[in-house]
Amino acid sequence: MGFRSAGAMLRLLVWAAFLLGCCHGRFVVEKNSLKVTAPDDLKGTYECAIGNFGVPQYGGTMVGFVAYPKANKKACKSFDDFDISYKAKPGAFPTFLLVERGDCYFTKKAWNAQNAGAAAILVADDKDEPLITMDTPEESGRADYLENITIPSALITKSFGDRLKKAIDNGDMVNVNLDWREALPHPDERVEYEFWTNSNDECGPKCDSQIDFVKSFKGAAQVLEKKGYTQFTPHYITWYCPEAFILSKQCKSQCINHGRYCAPDPEQDFSKGYDGKDVVVQNLRQVCVFKVAKEHKKPWLWWDYVTDFAIRCPMKEKKYTKECADGVIKSLGLDHKAIDKCIGDPDADEENPVLKAEQDAQIGKGSRGDVTILPTLVINNRQYRGKLDKGAVLKALCAGFRETTEPAVCLSEDIQTNECLENNGGCWQDKAANITACKDTFRGRVCECPVAKGVKFVGDGYTHCEASGSGRCEINNGGCWKDTRDGWTYSACTNDGCKCPDGFKGDGKHKCEDIDECKERTACQCKECKCKNTWGSYECGCSGGLLYMKEHDTCISKNGATETGWGFLWVIFFGLVVAGVAGYAVYKYRIRRYMDSEIRAIMAQYMPLDNQGDVQSHSHHIEM
Repeated sequence: MGFRSAGAMLRLLVWAAFLLGCCHGRFVVEKNSLKVTAPDDLKGTYECAIGNFGVPQYGGTMVGFVAYPKANKKACKSFDDFDISYKAKPGAFPTFLLVERGDCYFTKKAWNAQNAGAAAILVADDKDEPLITMDTPEESGRADYLENITIPSALITKSFGDRLKKAIDNGDMVNVNLDWREALPHPDERVEYEFWTNSNDECGPKCDSQIDFVKSFKGAAQVLEKKGYTQFTPHYITWYCPEAFILSKQCKSQCINHGRYCAPDPEQDFSKGYDGKDVVVQNLRQVCVFKVAKEHKKPWLWWDYVTDFAIRCPMKEKKYTKECADGVIKSLGLDHKAIDKCIGDPDADEENPVLKAEQDAQIGKGSRGDVTILPTLVINNRQYRGKLDKGAVLKALCAGFRETTEPAVCLSEDIQTNECLENNGGCWQDKAANITACKDTFRGRVCECPVAKGVKFVGDGYTHCEASGSGRCEINNGGCWKDTRDGWTYSACTNDGCKCPDGFKGDGKHKCEDIDECKERTACQCKECKCKNTWGSYECGCSGGLLYMKEHDTCISKNGATETGWGFLWVIFFGLVVAGVAGYAVYKYRIRRYMDSEIRAIMAQYMPLDNQGDVQSHSHHIEM
């Protein structure tokens, strides 16, 4: 047995050992839903498995009708050979092509369907079994079309496929809706995602697609990470060598730490080039670069390191070395001593805590299955399926944000369509104030009463939004009535709502009418009063030279009013004078009394008073 076949056998044994050692793990098939809206006997929602190629419309939906070809039913040949086309005409529904499983790769079926004009491909299983994930073929080096597949794909069960075929054969139009809106969890305003990758650049198209993705996605990833929208973690798959093979040449060349952490030979040939253990060490170095960069609060530097290492240190140029890696690390200003300490001793017969953690992370937890496919993207603990493309992955990340919390990049024209631009999304709007309840989101739009200029609007967002609280009158007068005449302006807006001002009556919102106080006899009603209505008020005068007193709604004589006024003032004046004199007299009396008592107290200290002498003489007389 040659080295190549022996290596293949060893990798098979190693992988089997890994699976046995991780018996609690499992592969999870990522699914989306397919809803049939017609015919009636097929109406319902069905599960389908997302293919690991093409571009699933994460966060969105796609509506179309199902077509089943009369020839080339497995889509293993070009439909041009059968003069069949599914290119949609203007205004027509997109075509979802239903084909049968078997005879060729899933990707070949999708490529032929896409070239025929199909908008999506549904592959019906050929046996009754649980749904599986359609993946790209391992021999992908010969399939140069893989990176050009853009239509979404889904695997459906045999029983559901048979029902679809029967309905189409009966002449029914089968309308369906492919829905990816819940394919990814979207719980909050931050997306956590992992990228399981490899530093090996000699594994063919898959390795090329990985590094091309890293290079193209680096800018977007770093912006999202720096602004706190995402939390990214890179990971690397390793496995261990079976104990029976630890001392073999194959394990020694593919593993470090005495067979604990292994990777396949890059060239699949032990006789030349780099070994698997070289890949393990470089993978470990990339993990440590991330850990050290994260400790310095710059985790996004991982993207710079990986892209620069791929450019500066390729295997083909024999630069896949520690020296070249250290040069990249130094150019990024990272602490290479801390990174070397993190790497540890690859020859030691002991566990490496970093790689042990990576092996543990491979095992699925919760809704996430085991990571068994490279490369693998995990978004919000759910494995991404589809083409590893900047636009497709960015859409998937955007689908992971809670609606209305997406960053601006998710709302760009390249990513989604702004539904608020057409008929305002069917939401409420105030054109005069240029305020709308329509808020564009990655998943569509929401009708939500806004906050404008510090004023909160309340309502259902669809037909009604009304300003509330203080400041509400500053925006379009709070939606209340307002009018100006002859230089006078009246408004019905208050902090509590719309209420017609004094002198007006109405609903306060659409209409306020002047109250004719004269006609309704609510003012200026005394015998001598003359009433004249004005807009929002009234004018009242008196006949016979009398003076009108509004607070009493009465007319009085101007002379009488003057005399009364002066008499009242004289009374107040004399009252104040009397009060002042009386107060002064009391003040003088109290001061005099106080002074007299003080003088008597002082004199008593220095000379006896008459009454004190009499008392003393009388006392002595009694003693004698």
